[in-house]
Amino acid sequence: MNSLELFSGAGGLAKGLELAGARHCAFVEWNRAACNTLRKNYAPDLVYETDIRTFPFSDYRHIDLIAGGPPCQPFSLGGKAKGYNDKRDMFPYAISAIRQLTPKAFLFENVKGLLRKSFAEYFNFIILQLTYPEVPLQSSDWKENLSTLERIHTEGHYQGLKYNVVFRLLNAADYGIPQKRERVIIVGIRNDLNISWSFPKETHSEEALAWDKYVSGDYWNRHNIEPSKQDMFIMNKEKERLRRHYGLCRPSSAAWQTVRDALKELPEPANTTEYGLEHTLREGAREYAGHTGSDIDQPSKTIKAGNHGVPGGENMIRYADGKTRYYTILEAKRIQTFPDDYLITGSWTEAMRQLGNAVPVKLAQTIANSLFKAMP
Repeated sequence: MNSLELFSGAGGLAKGLELAGARHCAFVEWNRAACNTLRKNYAPDLVYETDIRTFPFSDYRHIDLIAGGPPCQPFSLGGKAKGYNDKRDMFPYAISAIRQLTPKAFLFENVKGLLRKSFAEYFNFIILQLTYPEVPLQSSDWKENLSTLERIHTEGHYQGLKYNVVFRLLNAADYGIPQKRERVIIVGIRNDLNISWSFPKETHSEEALAWDKYVSGDYWNRHNIEPSKQDMFIMNKEKERLRRHYGLCRPSSAAWQTVRDALKELPEPANTTEYGLEHTLREGAREYAGHTGSDIDQPSKTIKAGNHGVPGGENMIRYADGKTRYYTILEAKRIQTFPDDYLITGSWTEAMRQLGNAVPVKLAQTIANSLFKAMP
């Protein structure tokens, strides 16, 4: 599968696609630090540090897959949520790439906020444009264009190029990523390929983790530790609930992966220089109302990019004794399931911003493995 990557960022989606068998033909990204990261991990001549609005798509007619994560800020729950009124909304240019290159498939990722009620009409407009890319937009008013697409969609007589488009809100933790990260994934497959596909089934669950902690004790045994006081406090209640629901049979899924699972065998950053600057202790971490660290024996909270440096509450480990500290770059890479040898360039603040914007590598690989298996 020849792939064109848009809004590539640090390359989480790209790395996952690569591990699934994609051949990258170009990365389009305007952020200089992210481009430097891509150049460290891929052939530099594949990286185009440019505005997507000026990129020569006509040079890439051989593309099978277009993938990327259009900027999420217009739709983020933590931002101003201007949506289509935000000049950073790049969905029109992602759709334009589909119109020009008509790949076999596309895969886009965005934040949960894209599905909020206030964006429902615009999200439907995005999906219908992706479904019928050859339908020209004849009005400067996007709502008039939406009406045109709705009529075409309901008439059922359309004979032009069409994509079968599906989307789903996925939690990365349900696919073995040690992070509770909800993201909207949009996948389209060209209709003339006659392919049947659905999102891969979840493989991990919170219930299985609870069983391993409170019924079998396998989680604590695996790490050779005792349950925390908090876990001991809820153990009997949880054990009773799980036994009542599942009987003697453990949930069939694998357990959610925790921060401790992800960081196993890594020494504390204060106790080593083996991993260099990527695993250096950063002081000053603190919790405050609404922004608390990630419990070490749960999947991490969502790694965030932050608008003004590293978010003070989220990108931290919270130990059983209540102490907290910032994730190191290496630890954040593991939470995002990047390989240890994948290089993230820039300062700690910049590297954490890139990681906060990235798609978890393993999630991208899981979806791409399933999609590529279905492709001719």
